Amino acid sequence: MSWAGFKKTVNRATTQVMMKAGQIERTNDREYEVEERRFRVMEAAANNLQKEAKGYLDSLRAMTASQMRIAETIDSFYGDSGAKDGVSRSYRQAVEELDLETIKALDGPYRTTVLEPISRFCAYFPDINECVKKRNNKLLDYDALRNKVKKLVEKPDQDPTKLPRAEKEAQMAKEIYEALNDQLQTELPKLIELRVPYLDPSFEALVKIQLRFCAEAYSRMAQVQQYLDANTREEYAQGQLDSRVEQVLQEIRDLSIAGGA
Repeated sequence: MSWAGFKKTVNRATTQVMMKAGQIERTNDREYEVEERRFRVMEAAANNLQKEAKGYLDSLRAMTASQMRIAETIDSFYGDSGAKDGVSRSYRQAVEELDLETIKALDGPYRTTVLEPISRFCAYFPDINECVKKRNNKLLDYDALRNKVKKLVEKPDQDPTKLPRAEKEAQMAKEIYEALNDQLQTELPKLIELRVPYLDPSFEALVKIQLRFCAEAYSRMAQVQQYLDANTREEYAQGQLDSRVEQVLQEIRDLSIAGGA
């Protein structure tokens, strides 16, 4: 930071302290403040959307990886019994296909249609925040110079050139501040309104990708059902599976080696 920049930073910090102490009157622009608050709400929502959208893809990968581990464990648990009726092998194959084909097929389209557009939208925020920061700094400069003019009017200085020079500086600061303020006040609402048409295609793509994943997952799991015992499927459909499980548990309890369980 240059010496001039350092002096500006110190002067602005001093102005803020004096404002808090009530020694300098703060310029308030309610209309701008409303738009900046609306922008902050949108910014937070968009950043959160970017984070959660990435988390969704990570969660799909984690889920299928977990399914793979479960399938491998079940296949090992069933052993020869699973090999005879094909149920554990079929389940393992369905999970492998879901992981190898569906997830990998959805990865590219999801990044292109959902993650990247959201990231590009969020990439504008640093530049906008820089404009907001610059506007706020120029407002501090203007308020400080306005206060300086006020003091010179109330208590004239021996140097008669000080007041007109201060008035000129205050006017220049006002024009710079108002130009930035007007620009943000005009463009922030436009940006906020553009969020809907911009994100609509990504939202539609997200729904379609989720639908495809759920449909393919259902289709693959439905294929496994043909290997399940017919009585088990029927009891599940009729809501009687709990009693079947309890029956098997009772048979386990009746075994002499498990009688103390």
